[in-house]
Amino acid sequence: MFTTRPEILGTFGVVSTTHWLASAAGMAMLEKGGNAFDAAVAAGFVLHLAEPHLNGPGGDMPVLIHHRGSDAYKMICGQGVAPAGASIDYFKSLGLDMVPGNGLLATVVPGAFDAWLLMLRDYGTMPLDEIWAPAISYAEKGAPIVSRVCDTISTVEEMFRDHWTSSAAVYLPGGKMPKPGTLLGNAGIAKTWRRILDEAKAAGGNREAQIDAARNTFYEGFVAEEIDKFCRETAAMDVTGEAHTGILTGDDMARWRASYEDPLRYDFRGVTVLKGGPWSQGPVMLQQLALLSGFDLESMDPNGPEFVHIVTETAKLAFADREAFYGDPDHVEVPVETLLSDAYNDERRKLVGSDASLDLRPGEIEGYGAEVDYERSVRAGQDTSAAAGIGEPTVGREIPATGDTCHVDVIDKDGNMVSATPSGGWLQSSPVIPELGFSLNSRCQMFWLEEGKPATLVPGKRPRSTLSPSMVIRDGKPYMSYGTPGGDQQDQWQAIFLTRHLAYGMNLQESIDAPSFHNEHFPGSFYPRAAMPGRLVVEGRFDPSTVSNLEARGHRVEVGEDWSEGRLTAASQEDGLLKAGANPRGMQGYAVGR
Repeated sequence: MFTTRPEILGTFGVVSTTHWLASAAGMAMLEKGGNAFDAAVAAGFVLHLAEPHLNGPGGDMPVLIHHRGSDAYKMICGQGVAPAGASIDYFKSLGLDMVPGNGLLATVVPGAFDAWLLMLRDYGTMPLDEIWAPAISYAEKGAPIVSRVCDTISTVEEMFRDHWTSSAAVYLPGGKMPKPGTLLGNAGIAKTWRRILDEAKAAGGNREAQIDAARNTFYEGFVAEEIDKFCRETAAMDVTGEAHTGILTGDDMARWRASYEDPLRYDFRGVTVLKGGPWSQGPVMLQQLALLSGFDLESMDPNGPEFVHIVTETAKLAFADREAFYGDPDHVEVPVETLLSDAYNDERRKLVGSDASLDLRPGEIEGYGAEVDYERSVRAGQDTSAAAGIGEPTVGREIPATGDTCHVDVIDKDGNMVSATPSGGWLQSSPVIPELGFSLNSRCQMFWLEEGKPATLVPGKRPRSTLSPSMVIRDGKPYMSYGTPGGDQQDQWQAIFLTRHLAYGMNLQESIDAPSFHNEHFPGSFYPRAAMPGRLVVEGRFDPSTVSNLEARGHRVEVGEDWSEGRLTAASQEDGLLKAGANPRGMQGYAVGR
């Protein structure tokens, strides 16, 4: 099969991320003697500068890890919670029936920073100043920016100039639009990281103690103080057309820290797939795999209409269950065991017919879930008006300034493995905090302002995130880490990738490069929570006869550009050989290794 680049092979270490600068920074840590956890953190902080339109220090992140020494598989939850003042009554008092898609009202506690540093403290080996050196250098001297950064800034340029002037100071240097291939830095972020380092070193102690001091400086020190002050004193324009102050406080910051969880598991075609819990999107892919396990995939053409149809229809069923049942399990009981059971999915699979479904069909589990107002989401999907800077889908047509996500996969020579999906706090989510140099996230928009739903807004609750890193165990051994940006598309593209790899024997790069697709049938996770019944978006590389067949089945097909679906990265290990692949779409992702 044709591929755009080789599958990387090596024995020392591999790093695959959504930007070549991050991949190079991660590999540099391995070359210095660091491990996979050191490399992942270095790559993650470089992404703040290399892909500021896709993530930032004020964002969030789940990360799956495998530590070879302890043989442990863990999920680190870097998804911050809703502020104490973020109640339904408060939003209703402002005349709102949805959380805005941008601005300060949409902010939850930033979680990525603590998740990165918790992993570094417990599993890394290198000191924080060495890990941060590449990111600080790019912040001070500038990182070469790609056209997508400039495109994103252009869509919010008017907002920056008229309202978010602190963002204009950073992203419109000298009052001008930056050009692709030029250097764009962030002196504010560099200053913030250097001050955190100084305070951490002043606290004394060993490496671990200094990392803890850095965490406390962010969540209880000057960073939290500046966030508190900015949210209280700044009225920021948002998608509602009005300016609102924020809800997040320093006390909210101080009460939260990243935490460890056991990942969910599902056995599929000879491997065990690991994902996050129902506060993430993770179980939806496991549900789809459970549905796909009853089909003879090997008999289908992996680029043919039957494969696309079956994968799409099973995805619709899994995502319908996401809307009905998923939420933060610390606040709502989610019947995960039933949702992933053979008996439940054997019944659900019977709903997959030869034609495309145009209805949302969640399952029924007595005592669980809530009714889904599908018509409301359909109406939102029919409203073609949209504001810049909202949402998260990678394939953005109506909303060209959408935020997005990044991904990092690392495996080192000892078999340690990381799969991380940092997101949020992108440059178009909210105004830059002048004293810190970065924006806050907009993840609160994923809550519903209606009582009785699994994803109903409650103070201290995690929003139902779309972020969804993945790992695979084969023959009882750690095998693969993979993931992709893309909001609601993340687990659609990942399921397609994994199925092609396992059922058809495609290598990592072949599975990434193969033509892909996604559907937008179910309610979206981001403002305005739109659904487009039957909509199926396919890359232009699919054969016209496949498109015609899908249309004849009732799918409302949109043919996109030839290379437009997904930004997957992946790394694997088996029999002493390390492998990696990265997405060519967007001309940013790269895998490196030796």
